[in-house]
Amino acid sequence: MRSASGNPIKGIACKVASVVVFLAMQTFIKLAGPEIPPGQVTFCRSFFALFPIMAYLAYRGQLKSAFQTANPFGHLTRGTLGIISMGLGFYGLLHLPMPEAIALGYALPLVAVVFAALFLGETVRLYRWSAVLIGMVGVGIISWPKLTLLSGEGIEAEQAIGAIAVLLASVLGGMAMIQVRRLVEEEKTSTIVLYFSIIASVFSLATIPFGWDFLDLKPQLLLIAAGFCGGVAQILLTESYRHADVSTMAPFEYTSIVIGSIVAYFVFGDIPTASMLLGTVIVVAAGIFIIFREHQLALARRVSQ
Repeated sequence: MRSASGNPIKGIACKVASVVVFLAMQTFIKLAGPEIPPGQVTFCRSFFALFPIMAYLAYRGQLKSAFQTANPFGHLTRGTLGIISMGLGFYGLLHLPMPEAIALGYALPLVAVVFAALFLGETVRLYRWSAVLIGMVGVGIISWPKLTLLSGEGIEAEQAIGAIAVLLASVLGGMAMIQVRRLVEEEKTSTIVLYFSIIASVFSLATIPFGWDFLDLKPQLLLIAAGFCGGVAQILLTESYRHADVSTMAPFEYTSIVIGSIVAYFVFGDIPTASMLLGTVIVVAAGIFIIFREHQLALARRVSQ
């Protein structure tokens, strides 16, 4: 299997940029309101993402070729995993304080490291396995206070279900990330991003019978903006996988906690809880350790050449 192109700095830059734009998307969705059905949110995020994606492809003269694929089943698999993960994640985002939704989402890069080793054959050394286990402990500390509310009613029960939804979204999202890594071996970035948005838009329409809301102008505009941000971020994220391994880039997902917490405080008045802060510190520490270890290995490889 062909490896990533060997430009981890470029891959990391694309990853961090995608994190920032995805945070803008989450903010718009959160502002739209918790009463909007997740399927409707997912449709808006997917459908309106097509506009910046197709404009970008047309500008680069790749629009026609983007529809050409040698692996339609691979796109369908990636789309199915991604759309379910997206819907679950949006449910959690709409029913949890934003810092906790972001922090619980940190299970995704940890799961991605595991799946990269199991399904892609990427080399994950003992140090990174240890960091993943420690990070999972942090995720447990963040999620446990919410999970104990599962027997409650009203807002408490919604937050507990929201926490479970985000954790499930992380598992499915990790599987989707692995599928993207497989697709980039033979498919263009433009093709992967375009087909995901199309498949997600079509699949999310199936949730109409479960009830969609008639939205006022403000939430409509917010969801449209979220879709545009999602399209831009998806291009950046998919492109990042061409230049570095999943397990190398995963820790950089943690850059969202600082910006996300600031936005949550000033926009929504969300104040991080003690358990969330403790768990996040553990998860971020695990990520920083992985980054430090990878830097050491890179230096060692240069010396040996």
